[in-house]
Amino acid sequence: MQIVIAGASGFLGKRLVPHLRRAGHEVTRLVRRPPRAADEAQWDPVAEVVDAALLERADAVINLAGAGVGDRRWTAGYKRVLVDSRVDSTGTLARAIAAAEPRPRVLLNASGVGYYGDTGDRAVDERSPGGDTFLADLCKVWEAATEPAEAAGTRVAVLRTGLPLARDGGLLRPLYLQFQLFGGGRMGSGHQYWPWISLPDWLEAVVFLLDHDVSGPVNLTGPEPVRNAEFAAALAAELHRPNLLPVPGFALHAVAGEFAGEALSSQRVLPAVLTEQGFVFRHPTVRQALAWAIRA
Repeated sequence: MQIVIAGASGFLGKRLVPHLRRAGHEVTRLVRRPPRAADEAQWDPVAEVVDAALLERADAVINLAGAGVGDRRWTAGYKRVLVDSRVDSTGTLARAIAAAEPRPRVLLNASGVGYYGDTGDRAVDERSPGGDTFLADLCKVWEAATEPAEAAGTRVAVLRTGLPLARDGGLLRPLYLQFQLFGGGRMGSGHQYWPWISLPDWLEAVVFLLDHDVSGPVNLTGPEPVRNAEFAAALAAELHRPNLLPVPGFALHAVAGEFAGEALSSQRVLPAVLTEQGFVFRHPTVRQALAWAIRA
């Protein structure tokens, strides 16, 4: 396939591009600066500028663009950045896809399990309603921005990603260092569910969705979400470190502000669509996922 990808410089994008190429696909990365390599093309999602000819040659578009949710405190200004960076990029690509002739056959657009809000102990899947938190509302408008592409006949799947596990990035990077320094433990009560997924399974799920006729929301999470206390215990066991120093909820709020509420929320999210479509997880348990992440 000829694949155009936005957000290729992020944690997941940097890993997805070589994975797609190893699978035999040709990849063009959209960048906001002047291109520096033959596989780059410039675009401007705010001004809605994207090369129409590039999209007309593409079989698929993957959009992972968006400011980092945990990169800064959630001031009113940064919350606007979080929304705009996702809606602008998605809307620009969706409208450009709709206008292309011929148009790409599929758009895989990032989203997140934040869509479901705090689900407590209740298991949820793609058929479950959205929540009422800031991240839930963000995901709703983010996903809605794909509508022009879908209305034009392009297959659209939204990737409601959980917590991808890799030692050198994402959620696991700060936790790995914390446990290595003998300072690890659960967050808050530890009763909240964490919807983890191994990085290889996330990558393979994206390739799977390129090749299978799946539309709508797809949860990219492992099949067995665990409570935060179980996650901390599994990580401590893999690292042969103690699991003794819990992080109180009030301390997280002091450091991270409103984002701490999301970190302490419970999301028991199940990958029903992937399972029903026959996707086979390489790492179906959190211990397997952590073992891969630590040793990779």
